[in-house]
Amino acid sequence: MQATHQVVVIGGGFGGLNVTRKLRRAPVEVTLVDRRNFHLFQPLLYQVATGGLSPANIAAPLRSVFRKQANAEVLLGEVVEIDAATRQVILRDGKIPYDTLVVATGVSHQYFGHDEWEPFAPGLKSIENATAIRGRVLTAFEEAERESDPARIRAWLTFVIVGGGATGVELAGTLCELARETLRGNFRRINPADAEVILIEATDRVLPAFVPQLSAKAQASLEKLGTQVRLNNRVTNLQADFVTVQSGPTNAVQTETIPARTVLWAAGVQASPLGKAVAKATGAQLDRAGRVIVQPDCTVPGHPEIFIIGDLANFTGSDGKPLPGVAQPAIQEGRYVAKLIAARLRGQTLPPFKYRDLGSLATIGRHAAVADIGPFKISGWLAWWIWLVIHLMNIVQHQSRILVLLQWGWTYFTRNRAARLITQVPQQTDQ
Repeated sequence: MQATHQVVVIGGGFGGLNVTRKLRRAPVEVTLVDRRNFHLFQPLLYQVATGGLSPANIAAPLRSVFRKQANAEVLLGEVVEIDAATRQVILRDGKIPYDTLVVATGVSHQYFGHDEWEPFAPGLKSIENATAIRGRVLTAFEEAERESDPARIRAWLTFVIVGGGATGVELAGTLCELARETLRGNFRRINPADAEVILIEATDRVLPAFVPQLSAKAQASLEKLGTQVRLNNRVTNLQADFVTVQSGPTNAVQTETIPARTVLWAAGVQASPLGKAVAKATGAQLDRAGRVIVQPDCTVPGHPEIFIIGDLANFTGSDGKPLPGVAQPAIQEGRYVAKLIAARLRGQTLPPFKYRDLGSLATIGRHAAVADIGPFKISGWLAWWIWLVIHLMNIVQHQSRILVLLQWGWTYFTRNRAARLITQVPQQTDQ
């Protein structure tokens, strides 16, 4: 009797979750490997970072998610290498054989050659990042409360966000609401509403992935909340207590140093180190961000048994550009790959993967959002409601949807963010 086809999935994000789920009726055994024991709903990480939600609201334990899927096994482990010749995944403490391998390990933040900036400007890709940022933001108000020097108070109450994509815009809008609404009346010596939120973007508009008219509406909403939006600005230096930016044309560059004790990074991504491991094992090509360039069926050239999906994959869309690093491509690729694996076992094949763009969403604040959905370019209240509904629908566990909905309702009516906890040792000051 032939052994059951072994599928190993590396990564429990949107891609890995969906390929595993969609293989539940296939004649395969699936092993899902992740360094974490939970699936993280990354689009809402910024709400953990600003005290609106708790980590458990947006994280679902993988063993709970797959407890009823008999052909799925979850393993907690770290993959360090792939042996394509013997078809084995090499863990730090063991090996797993595979017949088909799906790699979906995502990306982390990128500092464009300045990794020394990371301690001063954390990115937002993990629960740990979110709780660390929450601690930095809340600690800044606490430190300002204890200060007597106006210049030092101003530095503590200046929040700089680098990057005007969806994450940067959402962080900026929520920080303004935190300072002007949630923390109102909480301090005795400072007025949190005096906080200055500065959003720095290197291009000529925020949300550059959206159409210009929605970018303009998003910028107007940010400025209405109190965010100072600086376009065509480039960060050239970053330390614990200041940010240096340059603006203007090459022949008339202007340099400015902004005193700021809290800087948040939302300006770029780089692929998981496993991309290099795949390239080393298979000869696959990587792009500048370290993503694996894949075939039209999401496989690695020359290795039809190895699929790369989600943010780790450089998949060329119908417009000739790589698919965006958001949830929908990972979800759709995961479902496609599962269907293709099942079809192969029946001796069949499928047409190449075709991405269906369901649109883009970004929220700026209370009643303010933008939605780019096919021919519809929506902003304001309606876009905000669309954003709420779609994000609730895509949270993995039913109980998490209820908890998030209740927490959002509480925040909406009271303007209070209940998860304002400093859960790590406060950052050192130069006092």
